[in-house]
Amino acid sequence: MQTNFPDYPSPQIPAADRQTLSFLLKRFKQAGIHPRTDLGQNFMIDLNLQRVLLETAQIGPDDVVLEVGTGTGGLTMLMAPLAAAVVSVEVDRNLHQLACEELFHVSNVTLLVHDALAGKSRIEPAILAEVEKHLAAAPGRRFKLVSNLPYHIATPLISNLLDLDRPPCTMTCTVQKEMADRLVAVPGTKDYGSLAIWVQSQCRTETVRILPPTVFWPRPKVSSAFVQITLDDALRGRIPDRAYFHAFVRAMFFHRRKFLRSELLAGQKQLDKGQVDDLLAKLGIDPTCRAETLSPDEMLRLCEGVRAVAPTV
Repeated sequence: MQTNFPDYPSPQIPAADRQTLSFLLKRFKQAGIHPRTDLGQNFMIDLNLQRVLLETAQIGPDDVVLEVGTGTGGLTMLMAPLAAAVVSVEVDRNLHQLACEELFHVSNVTLLVHDALAGKSRIEPAILAEVEKHLAAAPGRRFKLVSNLPYHIATPLISNLLDLDRPPCTMTCTVQKEMADRLVAVPGTKDYGSLAIWVQSQCRTETVRILPPTVFWPRPKVSSAFVQITLDDALRGRIPDRAYFHAFVRAMFFHRRKFLRSELLAGQKQLDKGQVDDLLAKLGIDPTCRAETLSPDEMLRLCEGVRAVAPTV
């Protein structure tokens, strides 16, 4: 649902002060609501860190920004003057209403009430349609994700955005530190898995800043991090069938402690033992290694070898 803003009086609070602890406490008390931990509602109250996030995102006048998790609209308000358009999504109707009261006068912001994910497998189509509308409004526009992401949707949201034919050129997000570690992990480490391979096969990833729980209200029980994910068209262009590759990578980590040969036999029912042995020998891959030791390039080579003889996952 898209919001048509009512005729509220123009707020007098400067944009930079809309996410302080005192402001949030006052607004929540006025509205008679409380943060919902089940929806990952932890609000960043360090204004300097909000600026770091914006500086990292490098929002420009041709950018259409998607924000998932509007909250009270503090970050939305800071992004609006920088961007061509901001599409901000909030699942909590109470917070959506608060954001409407703060942002009604900002003409290039669209506030949507939606769960960003239609299940775990795709982005809500209405959100993508709104983003596409603004991208098509002028030539040369770019799609960016800039968000303090609710922790519980961060992994499927980023993964599904990379499934799109036109994904964001950059994703600048606050995520749980544990997820940041998984995004930038290298082969052979405990955090390396299907997420790292899927993202790193298409993007350059960086942890920009580690954030302690004290910079949020309410305080989460874990540390957080700013991450920057930058789409690399050359990397992405090497994947002939992204849907197949995505499914293949996930299947290779169903039993991450299995040897590669056993994992292939378990996950690829169309291949027999002889085919698996011949393929691994041809590619020069040790059948007793594990999926977690393969680089994104090696995993893609293996995937394409399998796809040549088993074209459906």
